[in-house]
Amino acid sequence: MSQPNSHETVTGIVEAVGSGERSAIDVLEAHLEAITERDEEINAFNHVMADQARADAEAVDRSVAAGEAPGTLAGVPVALKDNMCTRGVPTTCSSKILNGWKPPYNATVVERLRAAGAIIVGKTNLDEFAMGSSTENSAFGPTRNPLDTTRVPGGSSGGSSASVAAGFAPVALGSDTGGSIRQPAALCGVVGTKPTYGAVSRYGLMAFASSLDQIGPFTRGVADNALVMSAIAGHDPRDSTSIPEAFPDVMSGINDGVEGIRVGVLAEMTGGLDGFEPEVLARTNEAADALAGAGAKVETVSVPSTVAGLSAYYVIAPAEASSNLARYDGVRFGLRHDGANTAAMMTATRTAGFGDEVKRRIMLGTYALAAGYWDAFYGKAQRVRTVMIREFEQIYADYDVLLAPSSPCVAFPFGAKADPLTMYLNDVCTIPSNLTGHPATSVPFGTGADDLPVGVQVLAPMLGEAVMFRVAKALEELSP
Repeated sequence: MSQPNSHETVTGIVEAVGSGERSAIDVLEAHLEAITERDEEINAFNHVMADQARADAEAVDRSVAAGEAPGTLAGVPVALKDNMCTRGVPTTCSSKILNGWKPPYNATVVERLRAAGAIIVGKTNLDEFAMGSSTENSAFGPTRNPLDTTRVPGGSSGGSSASVAAGFAPVALGSDTGGSIRQPAALCGVVGTKPTYGAVSRYGLMAFASSLDQIGPFTRGVADNALVMSAIAGHDPRDSTSIPEAFPDVMSGINDGVEGIRVGVLAEMTGGLDGFEPEVLARTNEAADALAGAGAKVETVSVPSTVAGLSAYYVIAPAEASSNLARYDGVRFGLRHDGANTAAMMTATRTAGFGDEVKRRIMLGTYALAAGYWDAFYGKAQRVRTVMIREFEQIYADYDVLLAPSSPCVAFPFGAKADPLTMYLNDVCTIPSNLTGHPATSVPFGTGADDLPVGVQVLAPMLGEAVMFRVAKALEELSP
């Protein structure tokens, strides 16, 4: 059986399956074989859905044989981060408190992937409840970076990024609350996108911070990423935050180049902030120069509030998490430890079920929302967020996209950032787009320390995905 080609594109699979040149089951079996051969080493998957995937692939092949249109993602294997509900399939958020829980319904993105003919191959590992930047916080063990297994793949969507980088699936979905798609994409050398807030339905996504969470794709190429976005985006009445406007056409102009595009290079992210590796800054500046050489109008710009983004985020996100995670009480979902009364049962369940990082963030958030502290912490953080939204809107009046690093460093060794505050700094580049609700994508652009990949981030205004992907595609082609 042929192994999946590490350069196999989503478009190539769709064309081959749709024409009958390849069967969906053959494509699937090649990827399942790759998972079998190497995932014991990588630990990208919490659960592989082999039997269901085979049934779905056979259904696609029957559809093609009958002359029916099989869908825009026909026969494409997709891995799902294990915080997206899949009916009858364990959905754990990589937490002991949900170990073995099987949702009674599918997330909207699952429905849309299947409607497009995609084949879901399994559920991927993550930092517990998506809280982390390295996938070291999983109850089921860490995921390893396929490019160097002594290093982390990034997080929290480390299993998804690793599954694409390892060739286990050409597409994976992750969730991005403070950079959890773009940062692991950078560390694993793949493309990862956080869409406009509300562009992709959150229905069936296990909530971390509801005003920040978004679902987006990992792929090996920019065009593939845009194609997947087209399949999963769009209004969903089951999500109250879903945008009613149609998602923009991100495919038709993706190869139009950057002639005349106005690009602002974010000074706050490229000016040598503490903790940024010099090679990362060098690659980002080289990306800016490459865009200028291709005809873009490139200038350095300043958005002063970005320096406060990390502080605001680590008040807002834990506050929302402390509210959202209150539902895991030993009564309605998953794990239950008995106690002398209801309060004792809940305490015992949460003590045993939640890991240290989740407990830390719940306590931070509960403190920030406590009487007497709300205005000093949560209220002030929300005011910083409002300032940031206004400053970015002003910048986007003069620039089509912005450019910044995706991560301050390349993939780091396990245990290298055990101190929580040091780990939180990994999100400094990505958090602004979550706080503003704007889209951003990470594209591999050259290498840094130890010849590991560097990701460069293209940021765009609300529903600016079309120009964002156009610039990202140009960067992909200009990459050294």
